[in-house]
Amino acid sequence: MMRPENPTPAPARTFARLLLWTFLLAACLTAPVIAQSHTAVPSDETRPPHRTRLILKDGSYQIVMSYKVQGDVVRFVSAERSGDTEEIPTALVDLDATRKYEQAHTPPDPNAPQQDKRPPALDPELIKEEADRASRTPEVAPDLRLDTEDAVLLLDTFHGAPELVPLVQSGGDLNKSTAHSFVKGIVNPLASSHQIVQIKGTRAPVQSHVAEPVLYLRLGDEVGAPTGSAPMVVDTSGSHADATSVPTGGSPDSRYVILRADVRQDVRVLASFKISALGTVHRQEDVVETKTEILPGGHWMKLTPTQPLDFGEFALMEVVSEKEVNLGVWDFGVHPTAPDNRDALHPEPRRPASLERHPRDKE
Repeated sequence: MMRPENPTPAPARTFARLLLWTFLLAACLTAPVIAQSHTAVPSDETRPPHRTRLILKDGSYQIVMSYKVQGDVVRFVSAERSGDTEEIPTALVDLDATRKYEQAHTPPDPNAPQQDKRPPALDPELIKEEADRASRTPEVAPDLRLDTEDAVLLLDTFHGAPELVPLVQSGGDLNKSTAHSFVKGIVNPLASSHQIVQIKGTRAPVQSHVAEPVLYLRLGDEVGAPTGSAPMVVDTSGSHADATSVPTGGSPDSRYVILRADVRQDVRVLASFKISALGTVHRQEDVVETKTEILPGGHWMKLTPTQPLDFGEFALMEVVSEKEVNLGVWDFGVHPTAPDNRDALHPEPRRPASLERHPRDKE
């Protein structure tokens, strides 16, 4: 009968167990420290996975899926060697060139906030066309623009709110539309004051509620059709001149004055004045000169009276030369307590335009 081998002495087994427990405890304590040492490595630059170039200072480059700068080394995932993680000294990497390449070749992030997305570039021709379109309907007050369908507009203020009122051209047998028609009359500068235009009615249909209304006159292009009125004969105190009706836009070469109308029974009368005295220090009674300004684009002229207008009836008249005036005038009154004008144009806030990328730009 064989005798069993002597078992390990008890003190030896106890020592082995203590040694094993000591090893396991040390491993548990050092594992978090090792993990923490890896996560605590400072990184001054981290890039999400995407295909880019890691450019070296000698001009060569590595195609990588991502890279991370950690102290004196750059760790990168190589796109050329099946995603292997490799390291290269930071001193050999041209980080500025690498960043510039990334910025130039990284597609925009679709999840980025809207304000971070660059708006699409506009065609210079489209910008020019938009500027020309805006100049045809310039804004003269907040959300209030000139209307291309009218030839002359008066900027008024009613109950604190700005508004534009179309003025109808009157004179003789005109008074048919807001178009700018030209009816020439010869004014004898040597004759005494006399009637040159007579307008029906004692009050103009348009009334300004401010003493210094601003007037806007369309220039140059076709602003209306012929009125069809017959030629007029103008009394010039002994001489007669045939007046012709020629549709035309306003001229920047003409002078524009505001005449006070003499209100008589059922009519308003405009008297002659000395054209040669315009622009001088000699003030003429019932004549208010205007300051003119061509708005950007050259489609409109702004007319501002050089002095406030008293209460009463007035008319805007075009002075063509030292002897000629346009007998087609634009009449209006100045009465602060008058009701609102029927055809006034009020401010209309516009919805801001938004630019969207073309589907091809998103590809």
